[in-house]
Amino acid sequence: MVEFKKFGATWCGPCRALAPILTEIKKQYNNVSFLEYDVDESFDEATKYSIRSVPTVIILKNGEEVERLTGLSPKQKYIDVIDRTLNN
Repeated sequence: MVEFKKFGATWCGPCRALAPILTEIKKQYNNVSFLEYDVDESFDEATKYSIRSVPTVIILKNGEEVERLTGLSPKQKYIDVIDRTLNN
């Protein structure tokens, strides 16, 4: 199982810019679980993953972290990471 966890905040401009990118990406993958957390509301989850800045995306495979992206990345970067994780 592959999970895509996005940590962000309502006050974060790059997080808002990432939202439409993720909307497009989600349509491409029915075998990936996409979860979004607001660090101000999901403090425990953010602490569990040692989130220090937003946006941060963590990709997990079978419950283990395989990739972490901090800051806003191009759409293709997220797709490449998901594809690589699914194929390994």
